[in-house]
Amino acid sequence: VRMRLYRLRVGAIVLAAVVLVVVLIVIINLLSSGTGKEPPGAALNLNFDESAYIRGALKDPSDPYKKNAFNQDKSDSIPSDRNIPDTRHSQCKHQSYNEHLPPTSVIICFHNEARSTLLRTVASVLQRSPTHLIQEIILIDDASNDVNDGLFLTQLPKVKLLRNDNREGLVRSRVKGVTFSVAKVVTFLDSHCECNVGWLEPLLQRVMEDRTIIASPIIDVISKDTFEYLGASADLQGGFDWGMTFRWDTLTPHQIAKRKSPIEPIRSPVIAGGLFAVNKERFEETGKYDLAMDIWGAENLEISFRTWMCGGSLEIVPCSRVGHVFRDRHPYSFPKGNGETYTKNTLRTVEVWLDEYKTFYYQKVPYAMGRDYGNIQERIDMRERLQCKSFKWYLSNVYPDQRIPKDTDNKPGHLKQGVMCLAVLSSRVTMYNCEAGTKTEQVWTFTSDGKLKHSNLCLTLLLGNKLSLLACQPGNNEQGWEYGNEGQVILVHPNMCLDREGAMLEMRVQPCSRGKASQSWKLV
Repeated sequence: VRMRLYRLRVGAIVLAAVVLVVVLIVIINLLSSGTGKEPPGAALNLNFDESAYIRGALKDPSDPYKKNAFNQDKSDSIPSDRNIPDTRHSQCKHQSYNEHLPPTSVIICFHNEARSTLLRTVASVLQRSPTHLIQEIILIDDASNDVNDGLFLTQLPKVKLLRNDNREGLVRSRVKGVTFSVAKVVTFLDSHCECNVGWLEPLLQRVMEDRTIIASPIIDVISKDTFEYLGASADLQGGFDWGMTFRWDTLTPHQIAKRKSPIEPIRSPVIAGGLFAVNKERFEETGKYDLAMDIWGAENLEISFRTWMCGGSLEIVPCSRVGHVFRDRHPYSFPKGNGETYTKNTLRTVEVWLDEYKTFYYQKVPYAMGRDYGNIQERIDMRERLQCKSFKWYLSNVYPDQRIPKDTDNKPGHLKQGVMCLAVLSSRVTMYNCEAGTKTEQVWTFTSDGKLKHSNLCLTLLLGNKLSLLACQPGNNEQGWEYGNEGQVILVHPNMCLDREGAMLEMRVQPCSRGKASQSWKLV
């Protein structure tokens, strides 16, 4: 009897254990795929000889920066599945998204990209995206020297490859990828990126909610030297100067105060252009890209102006983070030269979209006058067909903080606050009582190329937000000033304002604040 009871107890325990295991398996399956959808990376099985792929890359053993303008040796030493910090705002981790988000075709163009960075870009898409939301990853090989750079990656899940026989450039390669794609949403990435956790859903949510939106992530920084992943500020929007150079503008205190939440999408006058999601049908309806543009340059300005002026909008979505390797130079060649190509592309943008404001571009870049930019009639006809708004409307409604050049440019004058003037005393930039006449220590000139000059020297930002007068240098962002519409003296990069501080009247740059007396200057 005891033996029989013992066997019954053991049997009951075993049965209970089996039932418990089955229940746990069911619960786990429900949590991870309750709707038949797999979590990020669930279906990823690289089954791929990563080290052999990277070892087969072409590189210069004497200079790890020569081929790609970043430290390729360091990049090659980092695995494709490395851990990176979650740089999102904490509120992002509690966001929920529509269960029926549309899948996307991810399009990545490359030309002689380092294999390690290209692989990490593709692997991060697969590993940090819900599997059901990646329809395909389309690689466009823009006539790289080694066909195997892209061909070997087709061993990875969902990866497809298109190859150009001749160099076509970013614009035509991307359009080729869109034509080949099958998803209703296309997502563009550069070939040296790393997608962060939860990067995709916020972009798809915004495009699903409004098909006219182009949604861009916050672009984190991957060091070109160490490949450390660094979180970028969430208080930035894209802008441009009148030389048609893209820049990041810091959100003003007024703009920040208007936001309901730190994770609310940011309306951006311009996008950087390398990374964004867009409704495919909308992209095609509104002109895709200007196919007469060559290689790279100004296509981000063109699509930005076109999107806003033709009924759409641009957003930076804070809960989406993607890292990008920023470089100091282009490692690849331009068949007609870097400057010539960028000027042509910019001129096509200026002549189609800027209306009467194009004169400010030519004032800033006089050598562009008379340069050949090809036939733009098709783009002008498209703008008329789409009934797009004027550039004046764009400046008034989308980018009201953009400074419009004034007739004060290149004219000497005084910068006044009440009875005090900006002055130079014993080589120190400070404030001093304004006096009649034109005392030389108080005379300043805003130049047409964006300098604030005193005599032959330029006002220059130093470390610690201090200011000094140094020799003028073309292209030096620490010397790029504008006189704003509300009397602010603005350091264009990164959108900070000249401010006085303390009883010693020390001059600094501080975040711009509308109505702040110490930032309000009268140019007389």
